[in-house]
Formats: sequence, C-alpha cells, structure tokens
Amino acid sequence: MPERARAAGPTAEELRAAAGNTLSDVVAPGLRVLFCGINPGLYSAYTGHHFARPGNRFWPTLHAAGFTPRRLHPAEERELLALGYGLTNIVGRATAAAAELAPAELEEGGRRLAAKVELLRPRFLAVLGVSAFRVAFGRPRAALGRQEEPLHGATVWALPSPSGLNAHFPPAALAAAYAELRAATEEAR
Repeated sequence: MPERARAAGPTAEELRAAAGNTLSDVVAPGLRVLFCGINPGLYSAYTGHHFARPGNRFWPTLHAAGFTPRRLHPAEERELLALGYGLTNIVGRATAAAAELAPAELEEGGRRLAAKVELLRPRFLAVLGVSAFRVAFGRPRAALGRQEEPLHGATVWALPSPSGLNAHFPPAALAAAYAELRAATEEAR
C-alpha cells in the first residue's frame, strides 16, 4: 500500500485498479468457525486484508458478538487463527459490489468452498450473505441461521452480510445474529 494511501485512503483510480484481485485465505485445519464472505470489495483487495473498507461492519460485529476479546483491525486478521477462526470468500475476485457476480460464478465458488471445507474440516461454516448462499449452494429457500444440512461435517450457518450496503441489518441486529452462532459454537464444545 503506498505511503500516501495510509493517511488518506486509496484514490478512485487505485480502487479501480484493484478490481479482479484476490485475497489470501486466513485458514488452518480444524477451525472452530470458517467465516466466508461473498467476495472481496475493492478496498479489501487494495489493502490485502479481508473486510477492510472502513464502513464494513465485520470486525465490530465479530467483537460485539463475543468472538474476539477486542475489536480487531483488518491488518490483524491472522490473529483470528489463534482464536480458532478463519476467513475465506465464495468468489475470489474483487468487485465494487457483490451484485457484479454472475450466478455461475457463485455456483462455482460454492463448489470450491465445499472442497475447502472438506479439506480443512472446520466445525462450523458461516456464510456471510444469505442471498449469495442461496445461489452458491442451490438452496433458493434458505433462511438466515443454522441450515439443516451439514457440509462435509461442518454445521452451516447463513448470516447477514456485514457490508455497509446491507441496510436491512443495523449493527445491533448484526451482532445478535452473529451471537447466535457464537452460542452454538460454545454448546458444541
């Protein structure tokens, strides 16, 4: 990241240049929860960190729901591994909005995610975006919360997207939805 960008943030041109970039997963075998976003936004692709856009509510929600002892900064994402959590995406390529993804891309991403879950064997898979979950896994009627069918042994949850564009879920509602997953992970211990 250029020095100027650290102080003022990326320019529109720098963000456009990040389109199509990918992020490295933050994963390890046997995680308690693998959190799965829809795809990286341009700001995240620019910084190289998951959920990095200042308006994204993932990090404050994770803390408010009790997953982390303090609010982590996106650059501290690898600290999640020591807590038993990981990060990935359904689709790897960065876009300005998830709406830019074609259904076929989400379906292929669902197949790649299933293979990742089979390999890594997390206890829980939390997909952050119910609409993307429905398309990626061919479950058009899926609702938020715990899903009936596990995926390669992982209990699957569909949670609201923490994107600032998801106006249907204010911060308290997001934290409550994520806290339900947190409670389930505690019960499974």
